[in-house]
Amino acid sequence: MMKTKKSEFQERTLEVRRVTRVMAGGKRFSFRATVVIGDKRGRVGVGIAKGLDVASAVQKAKRQAEKNIVKISLKDNRTVFYDVEAKYGAARVRIKPAPRGHGLIAGSAARVVLELVGVRDISAKILGTTKNKIGNAIATIEALKKIKTKSKEQQTEKQNENPQPEITA
Repeated sequence: MMKTKKSEFQERTLEVRRVTRVMAGGKRFSFRATVVIGDKRGRVGVGIAKGLDVASAVQKAKRQAEKNIVKISLKDNRTVFYDVEAKYGAARVRIKPAPRGHGLIAGSAARVVLELVGVRDISAKILGTTKNKIGNAIATIEALKKIKTKSKEQQTEKQNENPQPEITA
């Protein structure tokens, strides 16, 4: 009997599509699944995979998502530090920080990604004309990846470079 390891990530299936391949003698069907996983503490990943049935496609997509995990730093574990915009294919997404208590205002795929990152107060808008959920989800992750913060090491290095001059009287 095989033990299944409990994952630290929550998963949301973004999309399941039936795809067709024309072969000699007819059409062959398979399923494409898009899964977003996250730990609600700043880590998120998107996976896309195909399988002969829905369950195997979702399982493969989940494994793919675990390989594509990115770490995002959040301000007060609830929002982003500043406005950011990103483009992936035809998808464009803008993310803006919001005050405490504002809530998560975002649509469709951007909302799923931001929920699983752990963002609680934010405004996001899908600006592209595409309704492609995969593109919008990846564009949201690209926007989150653009957020740069000063790490503790960089701040201490900066303080060490500019020591306060000693005043002797």
